[in-house]
Amino acid sequence: MRAGITVFPGINRERDMAIALELASGRKPRMLWHTETDLSGLDLVVIPGGFSYGDYLRAGAMAAHSPIMGAVRAHAARGGYVLGACNGFQILTEAGLLPGALLRNVSLRFLAMDCHLRVERAGTAFTGHFQKGEVFRAVLAHGDGNYYADEPTLDRLEGEGLVAFRYAAPDGRLVAGANRNGSARAIAGIFSPNLRVLGLMPHAENLVDPVAGGEDGKKLFEGLAAAFAA
Repeated sequence: MRAGITVFPGINRERDMAIALELASGRKPRMLWHTETDLSGLDLVVIPGGFSYGDYLRAGAMAAHSPIMGAVRAHAARGGYVLGACNGFQILTEAGLLPGALLRNVSLRFLAMDCHLRVERAGTAFTGHFQKGEVFRAVLAHGDGNYYADEPTLDRLEGEGLVAFRYAAPDGRLVAGANRNGSARAIAGIFSPNLRVLGLMPHAENLVDPVAGGEDGKKLFEGLAAAFAA
């Protein structure tokens, strides 16, 4: 798997993402500074978490207009794969690659804690090592993770099977206490219509090594590596 990770001023999760990708694929990803526009040779572009441009204006708003995002749009238009995690998800919505927006958490507080995600769609490049309905642990670390879209958009996402993950209890039940940021319909991640772009709010990359507290998130990256090895 030939992966690249975008790096914006203020992004701080690129090294975590690099570790996850290398563990899964055995290859070091390319670090892509935000002024780069050459993404040739890459299977996957990852937009990691953090605080691009200090989250001024809105989270992800400034990064969405950086030179590299034009290249990411072109990569996606060619059928390339894109993963946006946390701030990366925010950037993907601001750039128009995914619908909706990430608003302030309903508590108006920054959340930093574990959560559980229920897999809503298996069988994609991102979820190939999961079963539908499977629950895994990930890490919340955001102040603007409240996913919002209007009702027609939410209905379309549901109807087309584009909801990737939902916040859930450890047993898979959808309960209010599991949806800590207040996301519409407990949505934690969504796909593009062609299933090649994924925006995911929690950090799966933080749980890929027992030393860091667990390996729950490793399946996402192993699935990607397997998809590109086929």
